[in-house]
Amino acid sequence: MSLNANRAEQLKLYLLEKISQKQSSVVRKTAEAFDVTPATVYRYLERLERDGVIQKQKRDQYVLTTRTEYTRLDRDNPIFASEDAIYGQYIRPLLAAYPANVRRIWDYLCGEIINNVIDHSQAVHLDITVTQDYLNTCVQIADDGIGIFEKIRDYLGLPNLEEAVGELFKGKLTTDSVHHSGEGIFFSSRLADEFVIFSSGLIFTHNRFENDKLLNELPTTGTVVRMTLSNFSKKEAKDVFDLYADPDSGFTKTQIPLRQYFESSPVSRSQAKRLCSRLDRFREVTLDFTGLDWIGQGFAHQLFVVFQNEHPTIRLRPIGMTEDVEKMVRHVMQA
Repeated sequence: MSLNANRAEQLKLYLLEKISQKQSSVVRKTAEAFDVTPATVYRYLERLERDGVIQKQKRDQYVLTTRTEYTRLDRDNPIFASEDAIYGQYIRPLLAAYPANVRRIWDYLCGEIINNVIDHSQAVHLDITVTQDYLNTCVQIADDGIGIFEKIRDYLGLPNLEEAVGELFKGKLTTDSVHHSGEGIFFSSRLADEFVIFSSGLIFTHNRFENDKLLNELPTTGTVVRMTLSNFSKKEAKDVFDLYADPDSGFTKTQIPLRQYFESSPVSRSQAKRLCSRLDRFREVTLDFTGLDWIGQGFAHQLFVVFQNEHPTIRLRPIGMTEDVEKMVRHVMQA
């Protein structure tokens, strides 16, 4: 059966997605999904193997072919002083074939993270690893400096590193407000498909509880930032920025995934007070309760009554609430 060019491209991407996910019965599933014969699917597999896109391991088992480029830079290297120069020489050429919107996102991601290493980490070495396959690109930027969570803890005077991790979810956080806006990690974590920071034995990621395997990859020193983005992403950087900022007022909105912020369902006023720290810098705060089955009365009252009364111009926007969480919020607001 002959497919038109658009349908053929869809089949190829579907096939590669299934292979990347290590799914079984790839041939059968693809044949059924596109109403073609298994022989047709095998022809696509042979072509992809011939083009070097995939590698055959054994009958009906394939993996995507990956390419990895690694670079180590020392601080005494003149190029270490410029994130633009580093990105332009070691990363941008590897992304030249990608769509313009994907390249713009990588421009931002890599520029922000490399700049953090240069200005904040006190690192001696910067390691860049770019891993690519047909579907996705992963850029890992690692340094051997002071860990990012330690830096935040010391700057804000927090009692522990876990609270420092939580502060990153809010945004508008920088240890050098003269030279930095504190927006880089916040927007980077939302632009990338996957964004993970490893440091001091802890992890910051919006996919934290879906990625337990990451716990085996924690570095012993410094900070590692790993970012992954589809080579075919339809995201536009401007659309993501517009969700949280506007031309007149700037970065005025934030969204906090509470399941990642707290290790378990929050119950106390002290937890709410910790959450509310620095929220007065925003006009709208979206609180994502997805994954939390319930919350304590003290937590809810401190957040939705005490904080809200003290900051009536700030809009608290809860989403993802279960029936029990919603009942508790209504209870404290009606008391």
